[in-house]
Amino acid sequence: MMNQNRSLISVTEALEQLLAAVRPVQQVEVVRTLEANGRVLASDQYSLLDVPPRDNTQMDGYAVRTADCVSGTARMPVSQRIPAGHVGEPLQAGTVARIFTGAMIPEGADAVVMQEQCEFEPAAADETNGLDHVTIRHQPKSGEWIRRAGEDIRAKSVILPAGARLHPQQLGMAASVGLAELPVVRRLRVGVFYTGDELAMPGEQLKPGAIYNSNRFILHGLLQNFGCEIEDYGIVPDTLEATRGTLRRAAERNDLIITSGGVSVGEEDHIKPAVEAEGHINMWQISVKPGKPLAFGEVRRPETGGTTQAQDNDTAFFLGLPGNPVSSLVTFALFVRPFMLRLQGVADVIPKRYPMRADFVLDKKDRRNEFLRARVNAEGGLDLFSNQSSGVLTSAVWSDGLIDNPAETTIAQGELVQFIPFSELLF
Repeated sequence: MMNQNRSLISVTEALEQLLAAVRPVQQVEVVRTLEANGRVLASDQYSLLDVPPRDNTQMDGYAVRTADCVSGTARMPVSQRIPAGHVGEPLQAGTVARIFTGAMIPEGADAVVMQEQCEFEPAAADETNGLDHVTIRHQPKSGEWIRRAGEDIRAKSVILPAGARLHPQQLGMAASVGLAELPVVRRLRVGVFYTGDELAMPGEQLKPGAIYNSNRFILHGLLQNFGCEIEDYGIVPDTLEATRGTLRRAAERNDLIITSGGVSVGEEDHIKPAVEAEGHINMWQISVKPGKPLAFGEVRRPETGGTTQAQDNDTAFFLGLPGNPVSSLVTFALFVRPFMLRLQGVADVIPKRYPMRADFVLDKKDRRNEFLRARVNAEGGLDLFSNQSSGVLTSAVWSDGLIDNPAETTIAQGELVQFIPFSELLF
């Protein structure tokens, strides 16, 4: 069990404890490379060939022997035409080959001259078996405009390491070396539910004191971004029995259970006693703003629940997020995202931070590590949203990311701050 001390712990300490508790998913499946976007590689992938497989041209132009072009104005016949995908004949001395981008360099040629540096002369109409000619107005160097075989990828080299999260560029690389299928970690199964009798769904009439459940849409969308298989149990009544029952159902089928709301210690907050009854829980007070409360634990799977989902362990992880929408979004980005990625075997889960200029003043210190909603302006600096309250979802829509501002720190106009774009946090 982890330390349940009620004093504030740092963002770094909380994340370290979360990641140390991870038991990575072990199950692997093979999928078509075309369908592997967003998945995590289960093993190193090796190139089946050199890329490019043979020397080829980077430009439309003429393949030449540099020895024939030393004059700078060499006039020679065009002996052949080589489109991409075709193999030319060996290039004879004193001739050139018309060649197109991507085509293989013919044997004997050692450079390509781009067509803009050549003057083309078609064969005379009355000339039998006549050849076109070009004047090369350039002195090429050996290797000019030639891509060498294997200069991008060498055969048998590792092109993608185990634990890599696959994006379109990685899929393109796998395809470029002939990998039609890839072994990937199976998708995470995540159960999610929301507590609060005040919650209603869009489309329903709001009763007095009710609010629409924006967090359901935020968390569902985020889990979709990470390719999870989602079991959405909706809004759970504010009772201990209902909360425990939903936890049991979610633990039977999922690797991770996420809840929103109910992680405080009030009389109507049932998450803590429910998870304690079904497993164990740590209630953390994190030095983070927004999002101070975070619950982490594990929930036992029902003994008679069966194993049709082929789970790896006899417990499901649990993460309880605060109910305010911006707090929920920020705690997901800071803690749930890296936890889920590490569950799938991803090594590098810490989002990149970029130094950027603050075009604002923040003269009030906070005892917590603040994550401020900010937007990149036309001058390349950062503007700060005027209302940083954890309930103002407008701030997250308006902004491009978060400023990581350490505790007890003010920000002066023009000072460099650490900015984390949402592209690093929400995808």
